[in-house]
Amino acid sequence: MKVALIIENSQAAKSPVIETALRSVAEPLGHEVLNFGMYTAEDEAALTYPMNGLLAGILLNSGAADFVVTGCGTGMGSMLACNAMPGVFCGLVIDPTDAFLFNQINAGNCMSMPYAKGFGWAAELNLEDCYRKIFETEAGLGYPRERAAVMKTNRGVLADMKAAACHDMLTVLKTVDQDLLKAAIAGERFEELFYPNSKDDEISAYLKSLG
Repeated sequence: MKVALIIENSQAAKSPVIETALRSVAEPLGHEVLNFGMYTAEDEAALTYPMNGLLAGILLNSGAADFVVTGCGTGMGSMLACNAMPGVFCGLVIDPTDAFLFNQINAGNCMSMPYAKGFGWAAELNLEDCYRKIFETEAGLGYPRERAAVMKTNRGVLADMKAAACHDMLTVLKTVDQDLLKAAIAGERFEELFYPNSKDDEISAYLKSLG
């Protein structure tokens, strides 16, 4: 599985801690981590939480990533922005129990974490434990297990609701504020990481056309 990491500007100074925790868990489990930034607080290309959502939508709908790990100060802004995108199902994950239940019940493709609120002593251990609960177990097995079938049905209903309520991603890209879109894909490694991994020629072509 390709796991994309996206970090918002207010928490960019913590990028090395977050990336190290994610890689230490995901890579031994056979997942590939793609860090789309931010990398430092001084990066020229700064990501706001609305941009996090737009970028997550691009990565998941193009197939360039299978799962997105993101966040902001509280995790809520990035979660809301991600859930505004078609095909993105993002959970707010604060602790390992949240991670386990989100994985088993909701089987989403994106998680948002608070990297300021509650981010204190041993924060990196909490990150590792949360990532482990997301990536070490098959998603959607249900909790409690006897409700697995009901939960799967409800996930399908939610997916159908979202499809009915949202435009497709290409339409979003063409109608969203174009300066916002350009800023969201301005990261120094975007082209290097995105285009070789994208499986959607139309999304790739449109983003390339932006110059």
